[in-house]
Amino acid sequence: MRDYLDNDNLREECGVFGILGHSDASALTALGLHALQHRGQESAGIVSFDGTQFHSEKRMGLVGDHFTDPMTLANLPGKAAMGHVRYSTTGDNVLSNVQPLFAELEVGGIAIAHNGNITNGQTLRSNLIANGAICQTTSDTEVILHLLAKSKVGNAPHRLIEALKQLEGAYSLVAMTRSKLIAARDPFGIRPLVYGELDGKPIFASETCALDIIGARFIRDVENGEVIICEKQKDGTIKVRSEKPFEKKPERICLFEYVYFARPDSTVAGRSVYSVRKKMGENLAKEAPIEADVIVPIPDGGTPAAIGFSQSSNIPFEYGIIRNHYVGRTFIEPSQQIRAFGVKLKHSANRSQIENKRVVLIDDSIVRGTTSLKIVQMMRDAGAREVHLRVACPMIFHSDYYGIDTPDPEKLLANQYNSLEAMRQYINVDSLEFLSIDGLYDAVCGEKRNNHSPQFTDHYFTGDYPTNLTDLAGKNGISIHKISLFKEAG
Repeated sequence: MRDYLDNDNLREECGVFGILGHSDASALTALGLHALQHRGQESAGIVSFDGTQFHSEKRMGLVGDHFTDPMTLANLPGKAAMGHVRYSTTGDNVLSNVQPLFAELEVGGIAIAHNGNITNGQTLRSNLIANGAICQTTSDTEVILHLLAKSKVGNAPHRLIEALKQLEGAYSLVAMTRSKLIAARDPFGIRPLVYGELDGKPIFASETCALDIIGARFIRDVENGEVIICEKQKDGTIKVRSEKPFEKKPERICLFEYVYFARPDSTVAGRSVYSVRKKMGENLAKEAPIEADVIVPIPDGGTPAAIGFSQSSNIPFEYGIIRNHYVGRTFIEPSQQIRAFGVKLKHSANRSQIENKRVVLIDDSIVRGTTSLKIVQMMRDAGAREVHLRVACPMIFHSDYYGIDTPDPEKLLANQYNSLEAMRQYINVDSLEFLSIDGLYDAVCGEKRNNHSPQFTDHYFTGDYPTNLTDLAGKNGISIHKISLFKEAG
């Protein structure tokens, strides 16, 4: 995971976790959220059900700052619990938006949390308000609750399915009623969601690392377009059934789960994230060879790729940059003089490995380029003879609308400069190269990109958005339909 304060990075999105029927449900949920902390560091929340009523605890900040307190967990009794860690890509960063959201509906109480972004959420919200709905948050998750409330079909799972059929965009979702735990992924499966089991009790989580931390067994991925309903029976057993209510579509999981978001020890869609990132570095070394003395990762995201680059090129790997893990997001910068320290608050040059050497920096991605510029200067200040930069993913030309907080297209480095040479001069490196889109696909699945039927969601590189973008129609020239936007990736 990159440093949360890095103003050049793609912001973390969200993580979800849910468990049904376990006596330690809330404590296990807190541990699962702790493992998913890299996906969102603004807020955390847990909702539990004790057989009679629902309980909710929501906090701004990190899981470990609040949910390790025994008193907080004591306020979350019951054998069913679900939780969420958040970075606000949609809605304000305020307590009212902290998930899971809970509401009492005609079919009973329901808590809901999701990872992703609903690309017609604002349009649906406006229509709901025009028809009398009262919204208490600015989160697109609340739209799903309102659609549930308006539905008149069957029970809670059926109403949820009807609500989901009205959504566009990306969602991996967990919902909890008095007797059920429900998981769902959007028809393209853009965001990950896994199904596991502990002591015979079902678990859903955004990544396998959340199962690992509690010793749970991974069963399988929740499939794209699938809804899994786990229901507690009167005899205490849990019945699990799967429904596939959507038109079948090819899975297009987000490539940035492999590049950036997922923890290296997670498995996403059957692939080890660490192994994929290492292979990215190997492919990058083959595509952009360089004569140098040392390979240096930009921590932490660039580390696996740097190992792969080093092993493929036979150039030694060294920790030439040391990351300060104790600079939190609430670090106070009281003056311009302090702010001028910039990256040095988070990263320091390891001069013994840099001075008088030809250094190759390896990063996972470049968004704006501002942090890259500062780190390159840090290397030069530490005495590097040459500084080269290799990036383990393609150039980013397009914004994301599925849960990644990317800047507007005109603020992306690849769009600000009309050539690789211009970008190189801006960052002030001796050479600059990016992994090709085919090199990235090869690292993930062993194949080149199929332009007619891509296996992943890669719109930030190619402009190929898999869903309609209803809320963005007319903005920045964006069409409502899934088309290539702005500049084509080279």
